[in-house]
Amino acid sequence: MLQWISANIWTIIICAVLIGVVAAIIISMVRKKKQGRSAVCGCGNCKGCAMQGSCHKK
Repeated sequence: MLQWISANIWTIIICAVLIGVVAAIIISMVRKKKQGRSAVCGCGNCKGCAMQGSCHKK
């Protein structure tokens, strides 16, 4: 088992970093949603946006 881990250490490290990045993105989206901001809209000007009716509550 230890030999397998030492042979694949870089793969394990890269996977752990990618999982951390994905988790950080998801946490950020959840926090934005709880604050009432849209998790998908970042433009600030929704006048011409096709999603203007569904992304912000009135």
